[in-house]
Amino acid sequence: MRGVRPLDSIGTVLSSLARRLGLESKLLESRIRREWTTIVGEPIASNTWPDQIRYKKLYVRVHNTVWLHQLTFLKPTLIKKLNSVAGPDLIADIVLRVGELPELEQVSSPANQGPEASTPSADLLAETSAHAVPVQDPDLRDRLARLMAHSLARSNRSRADR
Repeated sequence: MRGVRPLDSIGTVLSSLARRLGLESKLLESRIRREWTTIVGEPIASNTWPDQIRYKKLYVRVHNTVWLHQLTFLKPTLIKKLNSVAGPDLIADIVLRVGELPELEQVSSPANQGPEASTPSADLLAETSAHAVPVQDPDLRDRLARLMAHSLARSNRSRADR
């Protein structure tokens, strides 16, 4: 019979699962994209986009050659900023390429999904709030309830359209 082990935190379990499945770099890419403006500042962020990470190299799309040239001089500073957010030595180099940047509207959030996004009813919000009661953090509980309500409202609308 196995002895009693202490419970692992959800963060530890998810971290080891991501490592085992090889998703660490994808999660890091997602985090860098989400926090890009905060990491590099608005002027740089509006002319660049973090594309992908491969072998500790962050590939960044740049609006034009002028920005590419300027960012070449800022690489060491950007690498330090990225590693302060992502973790020590996770980004060893930045590769700059001229390319098209994604439109700001492509960033997905319930607030900017256009006419397809349905506003959930008060009853639906109350129902999803009841399902989120076990979550102890009030902000997280509220966000989870709203996310579930928006998702259900969207799926109900798509069924009605069929």
